[in-house]
Amino acid sequence: MSSAETPESIPVDFRLESYDYELPPSLIAQRPADRRDRSKLLVVRPDEQPEHAIFAELGEYLRPGDVLVANDTRVLKARFHPKRRGGGRAQVLLLHPTDEAGVWEALVRPGQRVRVGDRLRLGDEAGIDVVGRTDLGTRFVRFDGIDAAAAMERYGHVPLPPYIKNEPPDAEERYQTVYARERGSAAAPTAGLHFTPELIDSLQARGVEWTTITLHVGAGTFAPVRADDIRNHRMHAERYVVGVEAARAIESARSRGGRVVAVGTTAVRALEDAALSSRSGAVTPGERWTRIFIHPPFEFRVADALITNFHLPHSSLLMLACAFAGRDRVLDAYADAIRLDYRFYSFGDATLLFR
Repeated sequence: MSSAETPESIPVDFRLESYDYELPPSLIAQRPADRRDRSKLLVVRPDEQPEHAIFAELGEYLRPGDVLVANDTRVLKARFHPKRRGGGRAQVLLLHPTDEAGVWEALVRPGQRVRVGDRLRLGDEAGIDVVGRTDLGTRFVRFDGIDAAAAMERYGHVPLPPYIKNEPPDAEERYQTVYARERGSAAAPTAGLHFTPELIDSLQARGVEWTTITLHVGAGTFAPVRADDIRNHRMHAERYVVGVEAARAIESARSRGGRVVAVGTTAVRALEDAALSSRSGAVTPGERWTRIFIHPPFEFRVADALITNFHLPHSSLLMLACAFAGRDRVLDAYADAIRLDYRFYSFGDATLLFR
């Protein structure tokens, strides 16, 4: 923001402060619901009062001919706690492999103390070498004495968000969707955590189609927005894949008048980026990288409804939800959820937003 620019001079949709709300810390879910599909579901439709349901009742809000599009990425044990040369602890979160063999892009903390050229020790014979830095502050790292896959199995941890203070004993299972298949994420696509195999089967029995795409979740999804004018926020790149079957299922649903229901903000970002990459505006198969930042105003081309959890203030995910269903409507629904003691964030309850 320039010296002459003040938050009040920024159009309201682009002000960081427009995406804020007060959340009692007691509502930050520290563990998942006892059963995945027993979490609460807040349904937000245009020009209607929010409805309150249980996630297992999702089928009541969908129609035969709709298609659910979920992200089948699988979370890696991508967080490490190596020792720095001086003996202090560091934290390394792998984001994705680079084009250079054996080199990964990673978030490293403490950022001021871990420099290019440092070697972080995992064990007597294993370490992580910091070999470069990006202009966004992330690092390039390479494992020494061990390969990345073996390091994740031996030394890696499930990368739960920092607001979860005590890791649940079943975190490794519950921080994966039941349909997770493609290994590569640094965080879970949490909207999908509410699905069970039985719920998916029951939805398909109702005539709701199910398909998957893959977006490997990285810093582009969870990095906080800090710019007072959100248009100045720079997204990290994330890789996604839309397969032939998924593209066909989406276009088939659209041709018959069915709705495309995205399971999670990552699915929305992949679908909308794929449509923007296509001359026709259709979702075409392919593997791409995206830095798409969806915030108000945004013209959605694919998704008609969105299943998503409650998101942190000032996050790009909250901005996406506001672009999808309207900022005032979403923030009013959040206030309603807080009043009714919904559980928030990764292990919390869900919303179903209609565009």
